[in-house]
Amino acid sequence: PPLLDDQASTFISQTYQRADAFLFGRRTYEIFAGSWGAGMDPGNPVGEALNTRPKYVASTTLTDPRWAGTTVLSGDVAATVGELRAEPGGELQVWGSGTLIRWLLHHRLVDEIVLLTYPVIVGQGRRLFSATGPDIGLELVDLRSTPKGLTIQTYRTTGSPQYETATT
Repeated sequence: PPLLDDQASTFISQTYQRADAFLFGRRTYEIFAGSWGAGMDPGNPVGEALNTRPKYVASTTLTDPRWAGTTVLSGDVAATVGELRAEPGGELQVWGSGTLIRWLLHHRLVDEIVLLTYPVIVGQGRRLFSATGPDIGLELVDLRSTPKGLTIQTYRTTGSPQYETATT
């Protein structure tokens, strides 16, 4: 992409490299499996991480994953994701997978959100955050910008936000 500069690429590569496992929704999984799983760009640190670490897919329709190291999560996905999150020292990352991210946020199964904001306004498409669901407090823990104007914001979830009450 034209807005992806060296700093952004380095950040993305380092983020993928620190993952212990990946969690995907079915559609994103199929896109990634068709490219990264097919050996796209050998030697790339993103591909290396994706191809060598466990992958989990939340899906009720995927039955025969062909990408090595993939486990399909069905049934009580919330309980299974909770167990994966509880494993010591592991970082379970979700990339893309908007429907899954909204579901994880609704079930309060997200510890950290990293938003990459490109200097482009898109007037249509799906929302990342749904119009309904729980309010979630966020604490900014890192903020970066790159030469081409990409901002990278890292937030830790803090539970339900505290609101000021109106005084009369």
